[in-house]
Amino acid sequence: MSYSSNYVVVQRDTRAWQLQVWVSFGIAVFLCATGLAWLPGERLEQVFMVMGYVFCLSTTFVLAKFTRDSQAKRGAAADTPMWHVVVWGGFAVAMGLTGWGLLGMDINPTYKAFMGVSWLYLITTAFTLAKMLRDRFEADQSEARLRNRREVQTASEANAAPAEAPAESA
Repeated sequence: MSYSSNYVVVQRDTRAWQLQVWVSFGIAVFLCATGLAWLPGERLEQVFMVMGYVFCLSTTFVLAKFTRDSQAKRGAAADTPMWHVVVWGGFAVAMGLTGWGLLGMDINPTYKAFMGVSWLYLITTAFTLAKMLRDRFEADQSEARLRNRREVQTASEANAAPAEAPAESA
């Protein structure tokens, strides 16, 4: 948010950027889903990989929210140290187990590389999507606060204005 005399501008992402973020996330989900749907190997390995990808995706959103909330709360009452361990630990476990499972699968190295790259693409686009959604939410909140301040200011100015004296009849 930038200020200049009486005019306030709330920074927002462009529609083109929002579209690019959603399209990238959609492509990443599609690539991962395609790779997982035709994943060779034992059924248990296939299920493990699907669970790993879902676990990684959910912990990515939790970590993105936790990091943004922690940054916003500096100096205020922050989360407990144990929650910090749970969030970062969950993300590390999800990424580590999924990577370990992928590396340990007895599949074609090219297919393994495709699965690894699409998985990392999914994680990076999820972080970007989470940031974009949070930025939009914060911009909406800022605009609502500004609207409320303007309404209060307008109402107080209207109440403070001296009442016009009635016209005297001669």
